[in-house]
Amino acid sequence: MDISSDSKILIVDDSNINRAILSEMIGDKYDLIEARNGAEAVAVLQNQNEEISLVLLDIVMPFMNGYDVLEVMNSRRWIDDIPVIMISEESSPSNIARAYDMNASDFIARPFDKSIVLRRIVNTLMLYEKQKKLTEIAVSQIYEKEKNSNLMINILSHIVEFRNGESGLHVIHVQNLTQILLKNLVRITDKYTLSISEIAMISQASALHDIGKISIPDEILNKPGRLTDEEFAIMKTHSMAGAAMLSQLKFFTDEPLLKTAYEICRWHHERFDGRGYPDGISGDAIPISAQIVALADVYDALTSDRVYKKAFTHETAIQMIQEGKCGCFNPLLLECLSISAESILKISNGSAKLSIYDQINDIAGECFRHNELTSAKRTFNLLKHEKTVNKFFMTLSNELLFEYTTTPSVLTLTPAGARLLKVEEIVVNPFAKNGSLAKIFTTDCRSQLSELVRNSSPEKPEFEFECDLNIDGQIRHIRAICRSTWSIDDTMVYTGIIGKVVFGLE
Repeated sequence: MDISSDSKILIVDDSNINRAILSEMIGDKYDLIEARNGAEAVAVLQNQNEEISLVLLDIVMPFMNGYDVLEVMNSRRWIDDIPVIMISEESSPSNIARAYDMNASDFIARPFDKSIVLRRIVNTLMLYEKQKKLTEIAVSQIYEKEKNSNLMINILSHIVEFRNGESGLHVIHVQNLTQILLKNLVRITDKYTLSISEIAMISQASALHDIGKISIPDEILNKPGRLTDEEFAIMKTHSMAGAAMLSQLKFFTDEPLLKTAYEICRWHHERFDGRGYPDGISGDAIPISAQIVALADVYDALTSDRVYKKAFTHETAIQMIQEGKCGCFNPLLLECLSISAESILKISNGSAKLSIYDQINDIAGECFRHNELTSAKRTFNLLKHEKTVNKFFMTLSNELLFEYTTTPSVLTLTPAGARLLKVEEIVVNPFAKNGSLAKIFTTDCRSQLSELVRNSSPEKPEFEFECDLNIDGQIRHIRAICRSTWSIDDTMVYTGIIGKVVFGLE
């Protein structure tokens, strides 16, 4: 691996001679900066930490010694992205051990050989360059997975919307509104200590706020007129029903995403004054996640057509909420609503939207600015989060959702989907001649799918088709809603399909 000649090296030593010797050894291959003591080094790092590729650091110096500099670099997490090579005459085992304990990458004792110094510098720069490349690749892959996960979340949550006669955009609107309100909430107050990742998680969990409505009879759910007291009592059970569904997912009991989704499902109809349902709790006894989603839900309900009413304007909806005509909300959230009004209007009008890439880049940018996570931890947490989301929604879904990857050739089904097809949830080489799906998918179905995949592209990945499946000798007509997936590098290679299968269309 070639190291860029633009690499900037900071040499920190109180001796003019030592700095001159190191500069001479290194030559003009790199851009060199010098600091005469630890205090100067910290000042340089403060202003240029994103540009510096390596620090050569002496131990014994006035004002701040080398260990003091390492302490500052650790506390500000510069050490995660900037390697440090200690170069000193103080080469006792205890000094070397202390340097390594404080996350120095290497230690070179004086007097030193030019070839050794250069080799250590190149090796350290190469190691960190590889680490950055691997991190970029891993995070890029996670971005693509996050996008696919969001598609599956939307498929799942829209099941309820279609039953409820809604537009199919309610979940997306609530997610976007939730994110906007939360970001402004943490700006105006420190009462709720929410990290950027927690904001993203609450926004994602909000997609399930009404999932309990699948337990409500259609004649109540889609009644065009006013509900009777008895009907409204049944409708109100959806919040507890949704929470009960989530509480049954024992595998995910300790997952923050499940806990947040449970809070939102159960308490998003509570009121700040205690006059809501199902538990009649008030104030901040209501989790902030549920408070925020409640406000987002009410705003979108007001500004959308429903079977029982026409949509109100943005301005009217804001006024109605502020005047307490639609429930009682936390005064801080009402302040957030006012601050967010312009952004909310843009989202509602479709002139702006929070795409998955916008959300991820925003999260990443905030993490970098606030040093919320180290590079390694950021990558690890993104990976862990992506796996949790996939498992969670795959387990929750009662429909046949699937993901097929070409390399390796693996089909992953929801538990309900596997039961419907009478196969395992993970099928290796599913379309092989003797594979478990070879008899299920008719020749016509396979050829139709192949043709649609060939005609799809990264720019137009979505497609739908209908065909017959042979399940235990019974022909079942289905409709498939699919999206082809593609590699995220410049090659744009086809990597698989994700989607949903709907039965009962014959």
